[in-house]
Amino acid sequence: MNAYRARPNYIPWPPILLVGLTVVAIGLNLVAPMTLAFTGVRTLGAALLVVALAIDLWTMKTLHEAHTTILPNRGSSHLVTYAAFSYSRNPIYVANMVLMIGMGLFSMNAWFLPLAVVDGILTHFLAVRREENHLIAKFGYQFESYCRKVRRWI
Repeated sequence: MNAYRARPNYIPWPPILLVGLTVVAIGLNLVAPMTLAFTGVRTLGAALLVVALAIDLWTMKTLHEAHTTILPNRGSSHLVTYAAFSYSRNPIYVANMVLMIGMGLFSMNAWFLPLAVVDGILTHFLAVRREENHLIAKFGYQFESYCRKVRRWI
């Protein structure tokens, strides 16, 4: 049996990365401040925070209604291809990066911006690739067809 069939990962990397890199951004700003200062920076940050949280809540609601897991280290019971998943195969991870950018703008801490990119790269290698292997092992052609229609990120 394929090892990816049961679950994609044993560690829930994406939330760990989000929290860990947020702490790193705050710590780096205390040691070596990099300030963002332009007109409307906090307003833009607040708007991005609202957008990111809305995407997260919409996606979690969709997964819940589809009776499949929200947790990135648990195996999926259903392939969800509608709602936010019709725009991105990883809407929560896109929202995580937008959330980090929003936190950076709102707090005027520029460290969040490069760390949002780091979050995306690490999430890709630690979670997305393994999740895709899990989904292809579990749903086969159905997942392949979905991948041809919807981009991985945006």
